[in-house]
Amino acid sequence: MRKEGKAMSQTYTLIATAAMGLESVVANEVRNLGFDNVQVENSRVIYQSDASGIPRSNLWLRSADRVKLLIGEFEATTFEELYEQTRSLPWEEYIPENGEIPVIGKSVKSQLFSVRDCQAITKKAIVDRLMQKYGIATKLPENGPVYKVEVALLKDRVTLTIDTSGQGLHKRGYRIKQGEAPLKETLAAALIQLTNWHPDYPLVDPFTGSGTIPIEAALIGQNIAPGFNRDFVSEEWSIIPKKAWEEAVVEAEDLANYDQELNISGFDIDHRMIETAKENSMEAGLADLINWKQMQAADFHPKEPNGYLVGNPPYGERIGERNKVEQLYKDLGKNMSQHPDWSVYILTSYKKFEKLYGQKATKKRKLFNGFIRTDYYQYFGKKK
Repeated sequence: MRKEGKAMSQTYTLIATAAMGLESVVANEVRNLGFDNVQVENSRVIYQSDASGIPRSNLWLRSADRVKLLIGEFEATTFEELYEQTRSLPWEEYIPENGEIPVIGKSVKSQLFSVRDCQAITKKAIVDRLMQKYGIATKLPENGPVYKVEVALLKDRVTLTIDTSGQGLHKRGYRIKQGEAPLKETLAAALIQLTNWHPDYPLVDPFTGSGTIPIEAALIGQNIAPGFNRDFVSEEWSIIPKKAWEEAVVEAEDLANYDQELNISGFDIDHRMIETAKENSMEAGLADLINWKQMQAADFHPKEPNGYLVGNPPYGERIGERNKVEQLYKDLGKNMSQHPDWSVYILTSYKKFEKLYGQKATKKRKLFNGFIRTDYYQYFGKKK
């Protein structure tokens, strides 16, 4: 087992995975945590840290999907190469002799296309290595902490990682109820961070559903770590001293600004969704910070001179829904044209949104809401 001093001095390579289109957002979050040498690639952000970076990354990254520990990368076109190179990696530096080692995998445009075989060979190579290093003759007990290994092949390039998060980072722990098509918490946080909203300004979501955008805005506004109220699989790992987790939690408590006043509202035409949003905000400890109201978007008329509207309206993809959605977009555009100092940010897959809204977006960004390809239409207010 690694001694605490060595664990804290060891440098690890971490990978924060990201949904397509959000890599730059996640990279900014990583840099804001103080990490250097940040590399941005498709769907992932790579950086180095000592052991303390694992709890801090998991607690603070708002828009990343997971934080993974990079073990090794190499080329492999045969199962023999996969086995030998996997076995040559120092797995004993990360996994104790009783570690539970599930292996998942994926293969894209690689000669080793059978994911099941890649998983089995990777598992055998790791187990053989650990049995040799720990002097175990029969089999590993695998009754200890979980070390989920992923073998990912892309164009014959193998990447081996261990997941440090457990459940995805979008699992904040506050969403006890949700609607039919809930927005992921990580995407909601990214939508807010892609604006230049400051907590001194009002923020409104007129299509709030289960309340994810206002709740994430409140967490950002008061600088509350999104992972503060949940657990992570790596909390049980011997390579991360308990002190590192304790210090990361204390840091999160110290940096939270609970005195920051907020003007955040969530509206929805469905009174049931407003009740759901209220319950979720209570679970997040934000019940008194957000104004919830049953109201249709067409009736929203801002009273403040400027502010931010951030919304994920219906996309009109269901049969019989399109006419209502088109009218909704027209009404929203008409209303907000009377408030040119407000900034408006809308996520939708509807290709003719700008025409219906009545104005070309200042900026447009391609994002994915789950598997749905969407655009994030950004209208910047005139005065700020």
